[in-house]
Amino acid sequence: LQNPNASTPAKELFARKSTPVPGRPRSIGIHSKGCLAGAVPLAMNGPGWQVMRPSRNRYWGHPQAVHFVERLAKNAKKIGWNGLLIGDIAQPRGGPMLADHSSHQNGLDVDVWFTPMPDHVQSRKEREFTEGTEMVTPDQLDVDRQVWTPTHAALIRAAAEDPVVVRVLVNPAIKKALCREAGTDRTWLYKVRPWYGHAEHFHVQTACPEDSPDCQPPTPTQANDGCTTDLDFWFKESTLHPPPSKPKPPLTLADLPAACRQIVKTR
Repeated sequence: LQNPNASTPAKELFARKSTPVPGRPRSIGIHSKGCLAGAVPLAMNGPGWQVMRPSRNRYWGHPQAVHFVERLAKNAKKIGWNGLLIGDIAQPRGGPMLADHSSHQNGLDVDVWFTPMPDHVQSRKEREFTEGTEMVTPDQLDVDRQVWTPTHAALIRAAAEDPVVVRVLVNPAIKKALCREAGTDRTWLYKVRPWYGHAEHFHVQTACPEDSPDCQPPTPTQANDGCTTDLDFWFKESTLHPPPSKPKPPLTLADLPAACRQIVKTR
């Protein structure tokens, strides 16, 4: 008989799982085709962070991602940031999500809002419905100087300088601002790369952990600050306003590493 899950979009199978697979933590595959075993939750409230959109149940990750948040929260306090608002990390078993992301599948990615944490513990309603701060002008050509501050740049730098971080994705207009404001010490900019969207948060990608032999490392960033011709591409008319494209078919279990099949089927 044909496997009933063979053609079912993997995002539907993983979204149905509300709890992690027990056992040792393992990140499997890559950020855009992978899954997660032994996930741990990031606490809803920590010393220097609060989790947003908890109803999505996407605050699970490999311990490495959780420890990164803990370190960044401490370092953010040192630069005058009131605290982190944490968006998506991963689902309890990783895998594709129903909406919003093609990444965040192996528990190593973290979204950090550009809005600082308020001075109170937010209610469930606040966490679910508070909107993020749009940091980019409507024409997408630069940051909005009414909301962009040097502390935003310092927060991104603090994330990029963490030893487990391999890439930080930001809106191209934010990358432009960082290039303009970075000064002479620019090595941290090597990790900060432009990508579509990311005007309300930045996306941190951490390296494959030593305990995860089935994790596939992402392509390394180029050994330059990315502030010249690489950045020019993002401000071409064809990039800012691309023509409509045919959506890609959703991933099935057959598209993911073999280990992911067992992870999503385990009760």
